[in-house]
Amino acid sequence: MIKLIKKAEVYAPSYMGKKDVLIIGDRIAAVEDSIELSENPVLEIEIIEGQGKILTPGFIDSHVHILGGGGEGGFKTRTPEITLTDITRGGVTTVVGCLGTDGVSRNMMSLHAKARGLEEEGITTYIYSGSYRIPVSTITGEVMKDIMAIDKVIGVGEIAISDHRSSQPKVEELVKLAADARVGGILSGKAGIVNLHLGDGKRTIGYLRDIVENTEIPYTQFIPTHMNRNPYLFEEAVEYAKNGGYIDFTTSTDPVFWDEGEVKASKALKLCLDRGVEDSHITFTSDGQGSLPVFNEKKECIGVGIGRVTSLFDQVKDAVKEDGVPLEKALKVITSNPAELLKLKNKGRILKGYDADLVLLDKDTLEIDTVIAKGRLMLQGKRVLVYGTFEQV
Repeated sequence: MIKLIKKAEVYAPSYMGKKDVLIIGDRIAAVEDSIELSENPVLEIEIIEGQGKILTPGFIDSHVHILGGGGEGGFKTRTPEITLTDITRGGVTTVVGCLGTDGVSRNMMSLHAKARGLEEEGITTYIYSGSYRIPVSTITGEVMKDIMAIDKVIGVGEIAISDHRSSQPKVEELVKLAADARVGGILSGKAGIVNLHLGDGKRTIGYLRDIVENTEIPYTQFIPTHMNRNPYLFEEAVEYAKNGGYIDFTTSTDPVFWDEGEVKASKALKLCLDRGVEDSHITFTSDGQGSLPVFNEKKECIGVGIGRVTSLFDQVKDAVKEDGVPLEKALKVITSNPAELLKLKNKGRILKGYDADLVLLDKDTLEIDTVIAKGRLMLQGKRVLVYGTFEQV
């Protein structure tokens, strides 16, 4: 199938003006001011009207509990596995799956199988080895082997620090883990990233500062996430990013957490930019399908919600419409930034030869209208075209 998107305003994510974009198979074949294709009875060509719409790269969500998450309130609070349309309705075409608090009843083989299933249904998937705890759970028995031998494994995570649910690792253990992930990444051409879950503990990112200042492991080896969960962690995030680090803000939340001091992701982006943080050092992730537990002062779970992948672009949209962040800067946190940090080739930009992962937005409302993953229409006219294998249509 050949698809031609006509006269959309292209944010690649940098603004390019009105362009025609040609898709052949699963790749972008051309981005030009005008592309005209002559009729040919042998070729099937689909024209997609882009007038009044904005065309962006497909969104990348690099922290999703595709197997479900949670359990902090007992077995009944285990969240369910994610479905295909939980992802595509949010404009997301690439996900990175991870385990969380529970790396026992959920395991790496199941995570790998779920990622394979989602890929068969039409999106791009990767995974992290491990869960909250050190030593980490793996498929091959070693982190370096997982990264080198298993195509979907691009790093390690989410490893919990500064959290009462963590394994309370020593800094030496984190150094060894990061070193193994780094070398595995170097040898395989992958990112070898270490995704760190930041809790609300007072140690915040002290581990990270210690590692970067006292070893040869660089900032680029880490993605500390949930950095907007409270005011003092957010302040640490700003300084960490200004010193060269990379920070991630979580978009799944509840207004009740804002009352407790959580910094809304859209506002966090605006504040960072205003305070001189490089826009290339910020990413958003949804924590989709993870649980959102509420703990009392005794660290007892007294309530639980669920993260949504759809929150990812909701917070980008709020950053633009409510906080005044330019669209091309806001889009970077879910397109080109994660693609570059995670070394996801051919992702995160609208360029010739890149994967045909694209989203059309209504220009006035910024609502998601059409989603294309690997050249296949998943949503069009706000209507789902492709459902997961076991979803009710």
